[in-house]
Amino acid sequence: MPLQLWSETVDRAQKEKVVEELGQIFESSGVVVVSHYAGLTVAEMQDLRARARDAGTAVRVAKNRLAKIALEGKPCESIADYLTGMTVLTYSEDPVAAARVSEDFAKGNDKFVILGGAMGENALDRAGVTAVSKMPSREELIASIVGCIGAPASNIAGAIGAPASNIASILSTIEDKAA
Repeated sequence: MPLQLWSETVDRAQKEKVVEELGQIFESSGVVVVSHYAGLTVAEMQDLRARARDAGTAVRVAKNRLAKIALEGKPCESIADYLTGMTVLTYSEDPVAAARVSEDFAKGNDKFVILGGAMGENALDRAGVTAVSKMPSREELIASIVGCIGAPASNIAGAIGAPASNIASILSTIEDKAA
């Protein structure tokens, strides 16, 4: 009997740890996508996890009951309605990456069905996840901002350098005519 009590205590401690981890995910993620994965093979799940890892996102399968407990009081509490059946969470700090990975994986696999998700306090339905996946990622936005900032500087340098090169070419033309 004491062995069974010890087992129940460990189980409870593990569940509390899972709820705490899920709470951190729900609080710190830029986007959380909820999908059904019934019928996926182990290899297909490994493929999803590898794609997610490559994109800087993560995939988590958790008991719906524990995830609902972890959602209480979190900004994305609205996704609790999606937590039925065999669900998997795809999440990332980048508000686009997890949605993009989920969409790309769903295109090639009909057993992976995106239900919806949340971006901060904003609930996303299926169409919302698709729309988010088409937005530029954080890295793409940073690159375009840097390009915009760098372009005027190169234009100014070109404009400043242009008169000097024009004068040099005029002097070269005059020198050629004189010779």
